This record gives sequence, C-alpha cells and structure tokens, in this order.
Amino acid sequence: MERKNGLTVAVLQSNYVPWRGYFDIIHDVDLFIFYDEVQYTKNDWRNRNRIMTPSGVKWLTVPVYASIEKPISAIEIVPGRWGEKHYQTLLTNYRKAPFFDAYQPWLDATYHRDWRYLSELNQEMIQTISAEFLGIQTRFAHSKDYFSEGKRGEKLLSLLRSAGASRYVSGPAAKAYMDEDEFRAAGIEIVWKDYSAYPPYPQLSGPFEPALSILDLLFNTGPNAPRYIWGLSAQG
Repeated sequence: MERKNGLTVAVLQSNYVPWRGYFDIIHDVDLFIFYDEVQYTKNDWRNRNRIMTPSGVKWLTVPVYASIEKPISAIEIVPGRWGEKHYQTLLTNYRKAPFFDAYQPWLDATYHRDWRYLSELNQEMIQTISAEFLGIQTRFAHSKDYFSEGKRGEKLLSLLRSAGASRYVSGPAAKAYMDEDEFRAAGIEIVWKDYSAYPPYPQLSGPFEPALSILDLLFNTGPNAPRYIWGLSAQG
C-alpha cells in the first residue's frame, strides 16, 4: 500500500506467530497498536496457529488459563513443557526446510524462556519477526497507552482519535461492526485490506496451504519471504 500524508494506523489483537496477512497490515502502517486490553476469545488465533507436516496441517497451541471474562493481556500461560514441545515439533517438521537453520537459534532462545503471559509472548515474537526477519520499520504501541471509551467500533474510533490517526487499515472481517460514516465524520479514512493476491511459495509438503503461520514462509523462503507478501519488488 502506498503511504500517504498523515498517520496510518492499524489496531489488532496479538496472535500467536500469525500468518503473512497479519504482517502485511503491520507493513502498511506507520503505527501498529496491539489491542490486548479487549476480551480474550477462545478457540481463536490468540494462542494457536497452523504449520505444515508430512501428514498435513497441524495446530500448535499454547496452553493457557483461558477465561472470556479476562482481557487478552491478563491471560496466563500454563507452566510446563509446552515451549520444548513446540520447539521439537518445529524441528521435526522443518529441519529439512532450506532456511530453518537460520532461525533455529532464535527459536531455541524463545521457546526455552519462561513466559507468564500470552500477550508478552505474542508481542515479542511478532515484533522480532517484523523488524529482524521481514525488515518492517513500523512503530509498535499498546492500546492501554491511549485513551478509549465505549464498545467495539466506538471504542476503536476513540482509540484511533487519541492516537492521531488519519487513516485506519483493517481486515475485511471488521466490516460487520464498523460504521464507516462515523469514521469519515471523525476525519479517519478506512482502508480495507485485501488478502487475495498473495502468491504461492515452495512448501515441504503439498498441496499448497496459503494460511499457515509466518514460520512456514520463513523456513521455506528465508530472506525472500518479503517477496511472497509484497511482490517481486520487495527487498530480499
């Protein structure tokens, strides 16, 4: 997306090693705000994502003390060997991927660290992948650092106004609850993200699965990963 004058902002809940569309949104904005003060949702992308194995797609799930009465930021990870299990699962299924070795030291350090809160795990992994592996220069912030009030669309709008946004980039699912007229009246342009143009990339197993964790793309394409998100003109 071509950058325009004014501040372009995205606001999203943190997800566990999300797919390339999530990082595409981060890339498109000047400021990305983690929206982890909202209610946790079970059986969602907050604590799980998908990888490829020789037998097909497999879920990687971080065990949490889940409660829909708590915000995402307060969700605690169940202590135990989940990190070692995730690390070994990735090692087993991707050790033959062309670029796995380049990311193994980071994986080792990340998965053998004691994490208490899901939000902290998600946010650190997202920021590292963005800056160090995809070359994204977007600034990150937290919704709790800005004033907001109301519910759903109203709360989001007040958050964006507090952040000084001129433009808001959103996934298409938000059309179900956002009032575009209210955003226009507040002087904020909405840009709906289109996920339809991502090209396929080499995977270890077939048939091709487009909506896997960003880890699948990194392990299989390495420094060329940006080209499979932003096109052949991307660096790498």
